[in-house]
Amino acid sequence: MDARKRSHGAETGSTGALMARIGRSARAAARVLAVSSGESRNAALNAMAAAIRARAGEILAANETDIASARRRDLADSFIERMTLDASRIEAMASGVEAIAALPDPVGSVIAAWDRPNGLKIERVRTPLGVIGIIFESRPNVTADAGALCLKAGNAAILRSGSDALNAARAIHACLEDGLEAAGLPREAIQLVPVADRDAVGAMLAGLDGNIDVIVPRGGKGLVGRVEEEARVPVFAHLEGICHVYVHAAANLQMAVDIVVNAKMRRTSICGAAECVLVDKAVAATHVAPIAQALIAAGCEVRGDAAVCAAVPGAIPASPEDWGHEFLGPIVAMRVVDGLDAAADWVAAYGSQHTDAIVTDDRAAADRFMAIVDSAIVMHNASTQFADGGEFGMGAEIGIATGRMHARGPVGVEQLTSFKYRVRGTGQTRP
Repeated sequence: MDARKRSHGAETGSTGALMARIGRSARAAARVLAVSSGESRNAALNAMAAAIRARAGEILAANETDIASARRRDLADSFIERMTLDASRIEAMASGVEAIAALPDPVGSVIAAWDRPNGLKIERVRTPLGVIGIIFESRPNVTADAGALCLKAGNAAILRSGSDALNAARAIHACLEDGLEAAGLPREAIQLVPVADRDAVGAMLAGLDGNIDVIVPRGGKGLVGRVEEEARVPVFAHLEGICHVYVHAAANLQMAVDIVVNAKMRRTSICGAAECVLVDKAVAATHVAPIAQALIAAGCEVRGDAAVCAAVPGAIPASPEDWGHEFLGPIVAMRVVDGLDAAADWVAAYGSQHTDAIVTDDRAAADRFMAIVDSAIVMHNASTQFADGGEFGMGAEIGIATGRMHARGPVGVEQLTSFKYRVRGTGQTRP
């Protein structure tokens, strides 16, 4: 039977019964993956990449169906841009899966080892988390990225796509099933929820009778907020990507222009896009106008404070709601701040602890900013658009986590593992 038909074939019973079956089969697959070889998982990943390339036409056709539906419903351009695939994005998807296969196998790797005076030998080793639920909205490529990362780390995955991208997600998932079968691994290792019923999300957040170990939401504030509020299992997530670029008093002007324009305009709809530019009062006279004018020339609307609007005729006065707002489009807030500590205070008050950057030639100032800004990612003289697991050399990421427990920043293969202790003795007993 064709893999696409298997992926969303006829299911009987309620959504709850369907999800319970998915949870049980995922747990069974996770037990198989936990003892699978790295070679078999890599073989599956490479076969998946080959299938994605071979089925590119089918994936694009499915994506066109999704896009046509989105346009009929008059969805926002930024939303449609996130869900759109083309030949280059499909190739990037396949290459990303191959890059994950090429990463070192984390499962079973020894994190630390030591000997005790009584002769016990203790090792802390990486182990899979188990079953990971990924709930995503508009980006169909998450199907491949998330499924591949979970598999590499020895985890089973349950993927729930938003209805807007479901056709493309199904086409991509069929490629993942092909890869699993080619490597002799259970198809249930990566499952795509076959229905768009919102009750499926509720069932996943409840943990599927203890069969989901971690939830990762990928989507807008509404989805992430619901997940964080209702989930009964641990969550790796960020609510918003309100990223700042602070142009320090010792910033090179051309570097600041280049970084700010790239951080805002390379792709405005991603969570690593800059949403606010802070310019130090000490260089406001020389830096505000060139930076703002470069943004405007690139097609960005600049909403500024009084100092920015006085220096830039094309700027629009910012409203109170513009500060701490995730625009996800060609709009940026811009203001002048009185020094590094004031910039850090502003980021603390209005940021989302996702990614924040400083542009400066003063290394001591950069070090202070990076120490006192409590974000998952802090950058010096680099665009916030580098906030991506692939750019970090992780192959890909399942998302950006801004919490403080276990995983923080890009969630890659290592972050999708836990650990256990192996203790070896020679007959020791405790007195």
